[in-house]
Amino acid sequence: MNKPVRFRARPLADLVGPCVATAFARRGFASTELVTHWEDIVGAEIAGLAEPMKIEWPRRREGEEQAPATLVLRVEGPAAIEIQHLAGAIVARINQFFGWPAVARIALRQAPLQRRAKAKPRRRIDPAAIARESAALGGIADEGLRAALAKLGAAVKSR
Repeated sequence: MNKPVRFRARPLADLVGPCVATAFARRGFASTELVTHWEDIVGAEIAGLAEPMKIEWPRRREGEEQAPATLVLRVEGPAAIEIQHLAGAIVARINQFFGWPAVARIALRQAPLQRRAKAKPRRRIDPAAIARESAALGGIADEGLRAALAKLGAAVKSR
């Protein structure tokens, strides 16, 4: 007798990754990590002033090793000079992240940044409201289930 097949939930990153990879590849990014971890790589201060647009790889001749690339950054006008002065540090951080000299230089393009909206912090649920909801759920014997339902009820009512 065949056992029924059970499907497990897959992380969204596993499903979206292959779709996004082709778009990144057209921009010269071999992987998405440089864009998705940009703030972790260069720091919050630099990430607030510049963002990666594409990587330009020089043509490789047969028998030669791949030459380092040029990273093209989108920078707003007034910050371009500061990013230009920090170019050496940015290149060093990127190469340290990759573990090999992937980028040799940086080119700047002045354009508005495509800022991502910051996630709103979660609102805290009043412990007194949770206690009131828990008291109303007195007929539920399982303590963990009652606590979860009380928290959910308090969250729904607070909105």
